[in-house]
Amino acid sequence: MEYRINAPFDAETIAKLKSGDMVYITGTIYTARDAAHKRMNDALDNGETLPVDVEGNVIYYMGPSPAREGRPIGSAGPTTASRMDKYAPRLLDLGLKGMIGKGKRSKDVIDAIVRNKSVYLAAIGGAGALLSKSIIESEVVAYDDLGTEAIRRLKVENFPAIVVIDSRGNNLYETAINEYNTEK
Repeated sequence: MEYRINAPFDAETIAKLKSGDMVYITGTIYTARDAAHKRMNDALDNGETLPVDVEGNVIYYMGPSPAREGRPIGSAGPTTASRMDKYAPRLLDLGLKGMIGKGKRSKDVIDAIVRNKSVYLAAIGGAGALLSKSIIESEVVAYDDLGTEAIRRLKVENFPAIVVIDSRGNNLYETAINEYNTEK
């Protein structure tokens, strides 16, 4: 199926998404990569509040290149999601509802997705310039000293992604392999 959905995500939207669905996201999402995730985790360990409210929100694992003249952001391709796996379950337990990246996720992350009725989406690696055309605003909102790894708030319009792991734990990376192996 193909859906046009709004971010932040609500429970009804997440419930209808199935592994393999194509989505076009409009609304507000955040970016964070390794260094920002570590800093958020350290803040939580120290009893501090996070610089952004993750409740219901979506984090895109991305660090953009510099913006060209007249553009809000440069190339904006996904980062390998497994690098955030040690931090993701904690954020999901705090209410994060969506993650966008590329590549496989650990069992702990998949379990947290199911437990929290969240979703993991993939953006197409190598298509950062094309993906940036769906980003209409970009603003650093935390950890400016991290440069490209700072947390940004993005306004997106029809941002394309594929549902990889749905809220029931169905995983496109596994089902696609099984489907391929049974075809003759």
